[in-house]
Amino acid sequence: MLNRIVRLGLDEPATEAQLDAGMAALAGTRFSVTLPSGAHPAELTGWLRARGFEPGWGWRQFRRSTERAPRVASDLDLVEIGLERGADFAQVLCSAYGLPRAAKAWVAPTPGLAGWTCWLALAEGRPAAAAALFVAGGAGYLGLAGTLPERRGRGAQSLLLAARIRRAGELGCEEVFAETGDRRADRPSSSYRNLLRAGFEELHVVPNWLGPPPVTAR
Repeated sequence: MLNRIVRLGLDEPATEAQLDAGMAALAGTRFSVTLPSGAHPAELTGWLRARGFEPGWGWRQFRRSTERAPRVASDLDLVEIGLERGADFAQVLCSAYGLPRAAKAWVAPTPGLAGWTCWLALAEGRPAAAAALFVAGGAGYLGLAGTLPERRGRGAQSLLLAARIRRAGELGCEEVFAETGDRRADRPSSSYRNLLRAGFEELHVVPNWLGPPPVTAR
């Protein structure tokens, strides 16, 4: 999930040399190349296929007005946090996504970064779920959301979605955006359903081209 090449062909037309350099930098891992609309030249997908890439799980984009934020009933307690609870924030997200221990150091500073507002949902006083809102340019991005496996099914993410939509409106945003994996029969779709229930509209899918498994020495 974290190993990927981004922005290829967005700022300027990509070259095969750039693609090969990115592949060399990630050698030894399995990774994806994210190709949003506007990536060029058109030959990019052909270059990827020739190197063994195939279409992977794309990211569905969503949009919603900040008006009429949903009201959600939950037995969880919601708290807005600062940097002092960054370790709890990181613990929840890394556990929710099965990220390696090293990722906690990357995630923990988020509640102290400019533009970010972060929350924890507490169950019996202990962190159960987490989520963040990033605001810039008059729009809000709803990201970094996860629930501990043992705490799922209690409406934590619906509660956190409502709080972030409401706060984005308070901060002057007219719209908020979010993303999750596109709906597929072989993939989980709870986040997708949560976004639709919260009033988000489906936009386009950003393709992720999955590379071949790394070659292991014998």
